[in-house]
Amino acid sequence: MSLLTRPRVRLAHLPTHLEDGSRLLASIAEHHGIGAGDARLAGTRLWIKRDDASGGPEAGNKIRKLEFLVADAEAKGATALITCGGLQSNHARATAVVARRRGRGCVLLLRTTGSLGLAAGARTGNLLLDRLLGADVRLITPADYRARLEKMSEVAEELRARGERGYVIVEGGSDALGSFGYVEAMAELDAQRTALGEEPFDAVVLACGSGGTAAGAALGAGHTGVARAVWAMAVCDDVAYFSGLTERLIAEMRAQEPTLGAPAGLSIRDE
Repeated sequence: MSLLTRPRVRLAHLPTHLEDGSRLLASIAEHHGIGAGDARLAGTRLWIKRDDASGGPEAGNKIRKLEFLVADAEAKGATALITCGGLQSNHARATAVVARRRGRGCVLLLRTTGSLGLAAGARTGNLLLDRLLGADVRLITPADYRARLEKMSEVAEELRARGERGYVIVEGGSDALGSFGYVEAMAELDAQRTALGEEPFDAVVLACGSGGTAAGAALGAGHTGVARAVWAMAVCDDVAYFSGLTERLIAEMRAQEPTLGAPAGLSIRDE
């Protein structure tokens, strides 16, 4: 059941499957020399939330955020979505797919650390899909990427001058609005846990690349009680960066939805 009443377009294939991870747990234990009868494994259960199967070519965690962001964009009359990411960004690819399906244009500012000329000719992975989908792909240097919000605002102004309306989506869709997607994901997970007769989880563990998934999951877990803690494994930056970012996002989300209350304990890990 949805926790939020704010506008949302249905993009993801939900609920995503909750898979028994006992074989993976046994494999991890064996890799670390821990036998099946070891007391450290007693009562340990592992479940895997298959958000990689949340859609077709747009699948992944970003689509949950795009459900809220695209609803806002369409309510504001946007004719094009503008976002950014690395050269092979999953978020950029998901945005390009959704924009195409919703009849919107899409401008992608993609960071490359190599030669811009070489990257411009690349026809592989997500970059190939972005181009097949008709996205306006613009390659930028790491220096320009540090000013990505300003660069995306410039694109929006360029579109406005042509009589279009651009809608800027921050890196990873990880602003307060997009992060509500993972508040809803925790409500979905709680319903699945209850149906399986499982106790609340000790922790929900996830990757952290732009902070929004971690912030939304912590707030959603706190509200639903699905887990006592959220562990976010940083895939870039560091604990200090993500601690500040997720604190800000959670504060903004609670200001918009005061009924959500306090988040579950959030632990950022970069070791």
